Amino acid sequence: MTDTPTTAQCRLPSRFVDSDHPDVVSRARSLITPGRSAQENAVTLFYWVRDAIRYNPYGLSPAPEAFLASSTLKAGDAWCVPKAILLAALCRAVGIPARLGFADVRNHLSTQRLRETMQTDVFYFHGYTSILLDERWVKATPAFNKELCDKFGLLPLEFDGLHDSLYHAFDATGNRHMEYVRDRGEHLDLPLEEMITLFRARYPAVFANSGTALPEAANWQADVDREAGLS
Repeated sequence: MTDTPTTAQCRLPSRFVDSDHPDVVSRARSLITPGRSAQENAVTLFYWVRDAIRYNPYGLSPAPEAFLASSTLKAGDAWCVPKAILLAALCRAVGIPARLGFADVRNHLSTQRLRETMQTDVFYFHGYTSILLDERWVKATPAFNKELCDKFGLLPLEFDGLHDSLYHAFDATGNRHMEYVRDRGEHLDLPLEEMITLFRARYPAVFANSGTALPEAANWQADVDREAGLS
């Protein structure tokens, strides 16, 4: 169910969007430029999360602490939901209202290991950040870092603070990339229990063995390089 947080709430810390954590506050302040518009600062924060926090879907864990913005900041890599949470936290840390949006997407590009583990090409609860700029909520999707996009031949998502930044339907060569199949609305914070319940139902192999079916040796970057012909 979609909640309807107020603008004031979207400036404050919440369970997973721990925008008052000292590391989150320090990082946000180091990135923005005082005196610039909220739009310009939000764009800067978007690109930092997109590229400095590398995308890694192999890190999925049902543990609540794994979804804290401060945890993602410390880890340096994450999948789409924690990255969206971190962007929201950085925005809130400098007074820019932000909330979390979710959608189910059909992903036509992933690694063989991930496809075999998930047993579907639908990514449920894909996460993005919705940011209030000039009295309008604008969607920002910081999931895929540019380096990853270059390896897979994807068009990296850009964000100007004016237009929604959503996945491209096709990659750089015209192949199917992403298809939005269900909008799950926008929330003040992550509905963790709802999301994990759905994951357990839709991705049974992922949670079959101590929370993940991926072996400890599984390495996202190595798999990407192998399938991109770089190793």
